Amino acid sequence: MSPSKKENASKERVPLDKKEDRGHKIYALTGAEIHTVESKTWKKGTILWSEGKILAVGEKGKLDIPADAEVTDGAGLVITPGLIDAHTHIGILEEVYGFEGDDVNETGDSAVTPELRAVDGINPYDPAFGDALSGGVTTVMIAPGSANVIGGSVCIVKTAGPDLDRMLLDAEAGVKAAFGENPKRVYFEQKKMPTTRMAIASLLRQALVDARDYGLKKEKAAEDGELHDENLGMELLCRLLRREIPLRAHAHRADDIHTAIRIAGEFHLKMILEHGTEADRLIPALLRDNIPVVIGPSFSSRSKVEMEQVGWRAVKSLSDAGVLVSLTTDHSCTPIQYLSLCAAMTVRYGLSWDQALRTVTLNPAVILGIAQRTGSLAPGKDADFAVFDGDPFHYKSHCVATYIDGLPVWEQN
Repeated sequence: MSPSKKENASKERVPLDKKEDRGHKIYALTGAEIHTVESKTWKKGTILWSEGKILAVGEKGKLDIPADAEVTDGAGLVITPGLIDAHTHIGILEEVYGFEGDDVNETGDSAVTPELRAVDGINPYDPAFGDALSGGVTTVMIAPGSANVIGGSVCIVKTAGPDLDRMLLDAEAGVKAAFGENPKRVYFEQKKMPTTRMAIASLLRQALVDARDYGLKKEKAAEDGELHDENLGMELLCRLLRREIPLRAHAHRADDIHTAIRIAGEFHLKMILEHGTEADRLIPALLRDNIPVVIGPSFSSRSKVEMEQVGWRAVKSLSDAGVLVSLTTDHSCTPIQYLSLCAAMTVRYGLSWDQALRTVTLNPAVILGIAQRTGSLAPGKDADFAVFDGDPFHYKSHCVATYIDGLPVWEQN
């Protein structure tokens, strides 16, 4: 296949509503190099799956393959778990359209909008989902933007499925909050609060106090058998206060990261640091509070002051120190299909190959709370995997097939 045909093929995928239902049949792909991530790497391995779940992974010739299984020869191929991007705006900030496809930020009367849900703004037919599949990306977190201090709830979705509701793994997987330049800039232009970092912190604190008071009043009303008016935004923040979901804190610069950690500590919140350009300056605090970092986009220019230190070295520093780290393209800042190239760059700057693979597979699965289903290749997990024609981190390699729930949702023609 010529390079031009490969480029065209990368834009194709199986339509959401026309994937084959494979029923109870058993499938095997054998002879490939298989990276399970959590256990062994098989130079010549076999993976078996049925009904969307992995049955077994092992050495070629050592696994029992049923006589009626559909077997595919994987000689010369490399299989990894489906790649996972733990922070994107795929489908909610469409690339082709302007205003018509931009649903990422609601900048109206208030900078505090916890009632908003990213899932309600997603277009699952956005071509970026096909791009994700062409790069072996099977799962993404989709978030509102960072214009507001509280932007709403984030969601976790697979990148293909019969419809959006069945692509969803979690419709309300965290609360997006933003620190630093973005809220300041947006509301300075509107001549509204917040225009300072102090105001960003105070608005977030007040929203959390209001949610705490709301929860207490709701409990009291229930005890007294009285009605209580529900508030969608307060309900979400109450879940945050109960530590059912994490604060997804957008912060690049060290001072903003400090503020996010401080507020999370005051309210005893679970927190995930998003972007974390200068996170390596706060390693002791991150370890103390067990805060993981979704770092990136590092394939980016210094587009604003808080990204002055953008680069790849922080990933190694954080990983070496024991901080749980995953990479993000922050699609569309970096196109989603280049997630594997982001991992490759961390190898260039000192991360081991195996560590780099973890930053786009198991680590994000753990951070997103979905490691029981995906992020590695093991019996019982979802049959989500990517098939490459060489080292996934080599610039000449291509993803030739992507499987989600055992179905081939993208294939290179």
